[in-house]
Amino acid sequence: MRKDDLYITVPSFFRCPISLDVMKSPVSLCTGVTYDRSSIQRWLDSGNNTCPATMQVLQTKDLVPNHTLQRLIRIWSDSVRTQISAAESNRVNSISRDQVLELIKQFVSDFRIHTELEANSDRLSKLLAFSEESPENLRFVASIAVESDFLAILTSFLVHNPKNLKVVEKIVPLWKMLLERSSSASKIAKASDVYPTIINSLKNGSSKLRIEMTKALEFITSTDSEAKSSLSENSDLYSVLVSFSTINSNWNPELMESSISCLISLAMLRRNRVKLVKAGAVKTIGKALSTAELGTGLTDKVLRLLELISTCKEGRVELCNDGDCVQAIVKKVLKVSNEATEHAVTILWSLCCLFRDHKAQESVAKSNGMAKILLLLQSNCSPAVRQMAADLLKVFRVNLKAASCLSTSYDTKTTHIMPF
Repeated sequence: MRKDDLYITVPSFFRCPISLDVMKSPVSLCTGVTYDRSSIQRWLDSGNNTCPATMQVLQTKDLVPNHTLQRLIRIWSDSVRTQISAAESNRVNSISRDQVLELIKQFVSDFRIHTELEANSDRLSKLLAFSEESPENLRFVASIAVESDFLAILTSFLVHNPKNLKVVEKIVPLWKMLLERSSSASKIAKASDVYPTIINSLKNGSSKLRIEMTKALEFITSTDSEAKSSLSENSDLYSVLVSFSTINSNWNPELMESSISCLISLAMLRRNRVKLVKAGAVKTIGKALSTAELGTGLTDKVLRLLELISTCKEGRVELCNDGDCVQAIVKKVLKVSNEATEHAVTILWSLCCLFRDHKAQESVAKSNGMAKILLLLQSNCSPAVRQMAADLLKVFRVNLKAASCLSTSYDTKTTHIMPF
């Protein structure tokens, strides 16, 4: 069925066998075949005493309402009306590329007259909707944004409205998308004093705003070393990003993953790892690792961050004092992904071999860590991981013959081991 360029598939059992239209009042004959009441009534009134579909002689001409089918048709019809309404709304709100160019010109022109967002709110909403329709639309807006100073103006709005979260929430989605696709985005981000707005958004914004802002922050810190160095001096940034990993009623896995990605980017600078430790990263993230279902991608990132933290003395001390965290790391070996296993083994090697911490060694032993290490040696792991596993065995002075029996016993109880 075609409705204003919207093609709708009608389920065959919703159609009347006589009129082939969607039934308005489905009724069933004694043969079990359902028809629209008006159609079958005309057939019977014409003197026919058979079922049109089966041609069986009717023992009775009673019509039984099919309420179940009528309810299904009503639900389907409501869904179709919603689709048509959405399609019409999209057609009304859709704008052409020429209109996009004109909107941006007007936006830039009005900025020189009106410095408040309200004067451009409607244009901004239209541009954002256009950008979100498809990657092609987004690339088109990004291609003309810098040339027209549009991105710079959006950044200026953020700079001058750090506490107006309603303004920020309107701007950030498009600002972030343009940052990611603009060749000079990092220069604009670096040249502006936008960091107070970022911090305030992370502290006080909605979950949606926080996610958008952490993703923008990750992009800035991963593409611009000067911006990363500048942001690294903000002590509030670490505690705010770490807090998103706190497991409570407001915990948001997507927000945690975007914040962990951002922390990894910051931790690539060695001096920032101590700041992460002071912000409570080991305790907070370790608890999340041991108590929450994080998913493969997030677990990989958490272990990557803990691996970076374990490279500094302060990080190793915190990890060694957190037995639950160490045991959670051991449990992830051969259970999540190859990447997670490599990060986990590197952390254990750092704590037990490099740092030679007895608390960490006890935690590994309690969680049957050596059996996992032996299984790891029998797998097709990388040479680097194999060497670290061998070093761990030496530290624990495991008798290889006895250990082999231990690994065999453990293997019979193991239900899932990730192959390398």
